[in-house]
Amino acid sequence: MGGHRRSWAGGISVVVALAVFVVGVQAQERPDGARSDVVVQALSLLGTPYHFGGSSPDVGFDCSGLVRHVFASVLERDLPRRSEEISGVGHSVTRAELQPGDLVFFDTLRRAFSHVAIYIGEGRFVHAPARNGRVRIEGLDDRYWATRFNGARRVMAPRPARAMTMTPGETTTADASFPASGFATLPERLPEP
Repeated sequence: MGGHRRSWAGGISVVVALAVFVVGVQAQERPDGARSDVVVQALSLLGTPYHFGGSSPDVGFDCSGLVRHVFASVLERDLPRRSEEISGVGHSVTRAELQPGDLVFFDTLRRAFSHVAIYIGEGRFVHAPARNGRVRIEGLDDRYWATRFNGARRVMAPRPARAMTMTPGETTTADASFPASGFATLPERLPEP
């Protein structure tokens, strides 16, 4: 029992480190933080039991149920039910192009795209495997997963940039849809040296 606790505590430190890394990178990349929100939501479900056909934390998850739940919760995005169907959403990305929040697919049942997971960065993904029955983190380079990797999809489209037009003499106010946190207000005049 003590060994289980040590591995769980070690797993938590890895989760926290990954979440901090992802949130930091994504805050620079996109103001809305959608990628980091997807990762944090997926990480919050670690340890949830596997349940075939499951799609909620109360019942448990299968692989596609976990992915659907995370994307619906964070992005209000309704993905198809089966991993094979999800593999047709968005656009294909190479392993080198993977970003947190992308989906990774595996051949686990002797058919392509029979398993789906959420990439969280640093070569790792969160998924709901039937084997050992709990939502957990694993690595793309782990022998089992490396030999079954089918490809990856990006289903989060970046939001288009808003064009700003101003008439001469017009001043701007902060756009209400753009988060203001993390941005300092500049003084009207800089102090003289």
